Amino acid sequence: MLNIPISKKSPDVDGNSDKLVDILSKRYRRVIATGLLIIAIIYPGELGEITRLSIFDAYTQVTVFVAATLLIFFSLEHFLKIDVGALMEKGGVWQVPTASLLGALPGCGGAVVAITAFARGNITLGAMVAALISTMGDAAFLLLAKEPATYVKVMLISFSAAVVCGWLVDRFHRGELYNSEVQSLELKEIGMLRIRDKIYMVIAIPGLILGTMQLMQVDIYGLGDPVLLLGLTGAILSVIIWASSPVNAVTVHSDHPFTRSTEESSFVTAWVISAYLAYEYASSFLGLDLAVLSESALIFIPLLAVLIGFIPGCGPQILVTTLYLNGIIPFAALIGNAISNDGDALFPAIALTPKMAIIATLYSAIPALLISYFFLFTM
Repeated sequence: MLNIPISKKSPDVDGNSDKLVDILSKRYRRVIATGLLIIAIIYPGELGEITRLSIFDAYTQVTVFVAATLLIFFSLEHFLKIDVGALMEKGGVWQVPTASLLGALPGCGGAVVAITAFARGNITLGAMVAALISTMGDAAFLLLAKEPATYVKVMLISFSAAVVCGWLVDRFHRGELYNSEVQSLELKEIGMLRIRDKIYMVIAIPGLILGTMQLMQVDIYGLGDPVLLLGLTGAILSVIIWASSPVNAVTVHSDHPFTRSTEESSFVTAWVISAYLAYEYASSFLGLDLAVLSESALIFIPLLAVLIGFIPGCGPQILVTTLYLNGIIPFAALIGNAISNDGDALFPAIALTPKMAIIATLYSAIPALLISYFFLFTM
């Protein structure tokens, strides 16, 4: 009888296999979503028309501004090579205002920097709380593009609340400083400037011009099919890049600013398109009148918006902002959600400092509820 050896997989092989399956499953879901979107785009009749106009608006009203803002931020970070955490450690009482300012930057990049600085023991718990309160996540891009005056108002209120609350937390709850080595976030480095990144930025330039024209109340829909085709091309390219992306949402500092802007803008675009389509489909095909629902339960709307802010990620927060921009929910709900939501910054917060992340999020609920109901009863 022959003793034939049976090969066994090593634990490393099993671990790598599990990671590969997880990556493939995530990409599989994204590919399916992209395929369904393309079908809806080319579908004849009302469905196709609504879909095309919605993603065109998502691209020209949000995506191009996201790309421009991120490119500026990432370029400064990449070429100046500034270690913000190390600088904040020497800030003393100014840690809280500095963290608030980082959080107030559109997107989640500034808040993520503050979270990482806390995990390394550079800043206090109050500073991290301040960053989470002041950040509006990627929903800030949507509000900035559509109603810049309202965006400034929200940021001033959030920044003020962040500074006050951050100082109060440092006064009464110092928290725990994490001086140990930061845990791995499993962020993936792309490592090269790709052709898709260059094409994305080239298309974004005329897209930004169109978006600016819309802000100036110019009717760009009457400029003809080439304009619509440009917006659709940019939006579809964004979704395809999102579907095939090797990263989840947050890129690494070592990648080129073009690459980082392309990846993160595409991630935001996928969520913005989802929010736009959810609203338009519900309104056009389901006859859903959210304004009536909002008025009938007005007293609970700010509370619901604050609770939605606890959900990690930017998707639900973009939906809340979309509802406000369409006149469905009041400013009180918007400001409550803006203060309570942490955007994508909550993911690294939970990964790096889970206990303090939960505490910081709960602290942010206090000013969110107080301020949102103040505006509900006074406006």
